[in-house]
Amino acid sequence: MSNQDSNALSKEPQSSKPRLLITRRVFPAVLDALNEHFEIKHNDADEPWGPEQMRANIAPMDALYTVATDRIDAAVIAAAPQLRMIATGSVGYNHIDLGSCRERGIPVTNTPDVLTEATADMAWALLMATARRVTESERWLRAGSWKGWAWDQFLGADLYGATLGIVGMGRIGCAIARRAQGFSMRICYHNRSESAQADALGASRLSLEELLATADHVMLVLPYSQATHHVIGAGQLQGMKSTATLINIARGGIVDDAALADALKQGRIAAAGLDVFEGEPTVHPALLACDNIVLTPHIGSATLSSRLGMAMLAARNLLAWRSGSPLLTPVPGL
Repeated sequence: MSNQDSNALSKEPQSSKPRLLITRRVFPAVLDALNEHFEIKHNDADEPWGPEQMRANIAPMDALYTVATDRIDAAVIAAAPQLRMIATGSVGYNHIDLGSCRERGIPVTNTPDVLTEATADMAWALLMATARRVTESERWLRAGSWKGWAWDQFLGADLYGATLGIVGMGRIGCAIARRAQGFSMRICYHNRSESAQADALGASRLSLEELLATADHVMLVLPYSQATHHVIGAGQLQGMKSTATLINIARGGIVDDAALADALKQGRIAAAGLDVFEGEPTVHPALLACDNIVLTPHIGSATLSSRLGMAMLAARNLLAWRSGSPLLTPVPGL
């Protein structure tokens, strides 16, 4: 959107409806649900606005419908003096400056629960593809390298009866653990506190160091914050088994991608599967050069029912705010 378009928007006469900015292309059913109640400015593309565009577009707005890959920092919030509500179509909300929202009294809502099972399924898809070298062997086959069967061709790691370590035992972590029971896996987890649900699943709580040293497969499902930035770095990778796999289905920045690429190249761990990346959509070039890694473009929740459910929950929160009703899934502390 050009500055000229933004200026034209800001000079339009006010309607009785609150002005809502939707930062990405969204399902038509979501727009239909919101159109009657809001005056909408909609980015109908999948390419994010840059910081300058975002500030220009949000300036006259009363409400914001955003997604996890938009950066709603203090400058963006300050650019919108009328802003009174933010709904994000994601479980995570670390992309939003909550301190600025708290100072302004702006409520923020997210979309928990809707994507739990779909994300747990994707975690298992990544785990199985990584452990059994599925994408690596497919690339090799497509390149015309397969000349015949051999005993030691693409030997992978067992899942059945192996030890699964889950870092972050929330809703999704527990859903992953339930699936692991079908593989007769030993389950251990690391969490800030005991999880009654994890205990019921027979999972043992360990320190992070113990979990990394013990697990055959390590699954990362913890939220991103400054406290979890690079929680898996060179030292932690060194503490894993050389035969282990690492799966990140949570957020980029939890893993030091450069350190992971080095560990994969040096054989300090066997393989990795990533659905999220630090600085995405940019992927560290050293990761792209590794054969022993499965890479997917942040599709953990990408089923129709989950993505539509997330999008509609964000819309329902906006409609609740518009009507003065209690918000359905408010972020705590705001």
